[in-house]
Amino acid sequence: MEKAIIIGLNLNNNPEFHDSMVELENLAKACHIKIQDKITQNKDTPSIKYYIGEGKVEELKDLINLYEPDLVIFNDELSPSQIRNLEEALEIKVIDRTVLILDIFARRAKTTEAKLQVELAQSEYMLPRIIGMNKSLSRQRSGTGSKGPGEQKLELNRRLLRNKITKLKKDLKSIVEIRRHQRKNRKSTNIPIVALTGYTNSGKSTLMNAIIDYSTHHDESYAFRKNMLFATLETKTKKITLDNLKNFLLTDTVGFIKKLPHNLIEAFKSTLEEISEADLLIHVIDVSNKNYDSQIKTVKNVLKEINADNIPVIYVYNKIDLIDNLPIVETENSIFISAEKQINIDKLLELINIKIEQKSTEIELLLPFDKGDIYSSFKDNKSIIFSKYENKGIRIRVKLSEKEINQYKEFIIKK
Repeated sequence: MEKAIIIGLNLNNNPEFHDSMVELENLAKACHIKIQDKITQNKDTPSIKYYIGEGKVEELKDLINLYEPDLVIFNDELSPSQIRNLEEALEIKVIDRTVLILDIFARRAKTTEAKLQVELAQSEYMLPRIIGMNKSLSRQRSGTGSKGPGEQKLELNRRLLRNKITKLKKDLKSIVEIRRHQRKNRKSTNIPIVALTGYTNSGKSTLMNAIIDYSTHHDESYAFRKNMLFATLETKTKKITLDNLKNFLLTDTVGFIKKLPHNLIEAFKSTLEEISEADLLIHVIDVSNKNYDSQIKTVKNVLKEINADNIPVIYVYNKIDLIDNLPIVETENSIFISAEKQINIDKLLELINIKIEQKSTEIELLLPFDKGDIYSSFKDNKSIIFSKYENKGIRIRVKLSEKEINQYKEFIIKK
C-alpha cells in the first residue's frame, strides 16, 4: 500500500472545501493509498509556480522528511510546470486529483470500450505533462545548437504518445459505431428509453436491480453493485416489462463526481450519449449524504455539458433507510425511495409511467390482419386501452407519441 500526504487549496473560503478534501481521501483509499497527513491553505488565487505558497512548500518538505511518503496528492488539477516545479523542490512523486480519478477508472474498466476510453483520457492528460513526469530526462544537457539526448528522448515520448492517442481514437471509433447502431435499433422499436444518472455511489446500479426485480420477465444478469466509487463504467440496458404499466428500456450509466476531468468526459462521450438520447432521466440522489444538494448541482452541470439538460427528469432521493427524517425538497417530480430495501419502487414505476405518457395521445387504430407484427409490438410494449377484432382488422385504442402517430397515421381511425 502506497503512502501519501494530501494537499488542498481553499480558494475564497469555499464552503465545500472540507467535503472536497474528504472526497479526495476516499479517492485515494479507492486507489489503495494510505493517507498519512494533510496540508491545507486559504488563498484567493493559486500560486503560478507551486499552486500553493512557497511557505507551504517548505512545510510540506518537513512532513515528507517526517513521514517518508511515496507521493503527495493535490486536490486540484496541476499544470505541467507546477508538477515539474513541485517534483524538483520536493524530490518526490507529485500527482493530482485527476490522476486518482483516472486510476480508479482504469481499475474498474472491464469491457474493451471502457479500457480504450480510460487509456485515451490518461494519454491525453499525460501528453502536456510528459516533461514534468520525466524530469530526470529533461535535466540531461543539450548540445549547443542541437537537441541533446534527453530532449530527443522527450520528443520521442511525445511522438509515441501522439501516435497512441491517434490509434486509440481510431479503435474507439469502430466500437462507437457499433454502439450507435445498437442505440438506433433500440429507438426504432419506439420503446421509451429511461436512463439512470447521478453522483457516483448514489445507488444507481442497486436501483436498476430493484426495478429489474419488478419486471415480469427478468433474468439473472443483474447490474454489478458495490459500495464504492465508480462501481459502474460499462453501460447496461435492460428491457423492463410491467403489468398494467408501459414497458421501457432502462439504462445504467457511469456516475459523476466533482471536478470530473474534461478528458474523461470527452473519452466517454459515446457512453454518455446513452444519457443525452434518453426519453427520461432518473436522477438518483444519495439523500443520506449531507452534501446531496452539492452533488445534485454537480450532476446538473455535467448533464448540461453533454447536452442532456433539456430531458425530462425524475429526482429519486435514495437511501431513506439510512436517515431518520425525510428532508424537505424543492424539486418537482421527486420521490423518496430505498433501492436496497425496495421501498417505494412501485410508486417510482408509476411515476415513470406518468412521465413517459405525458407526451402521448390516445389514438384509435384499425390494423389490417396482415399487420399482426404491429399489434404484437403494441401488446409487448404498450398498455392497450381497448382492442376488438372486426371484419377488416383489429381495432385498438392505445397511447402513442407524436413520432409514433406519424409512423402509423395510415391506420388511424378519423373521428
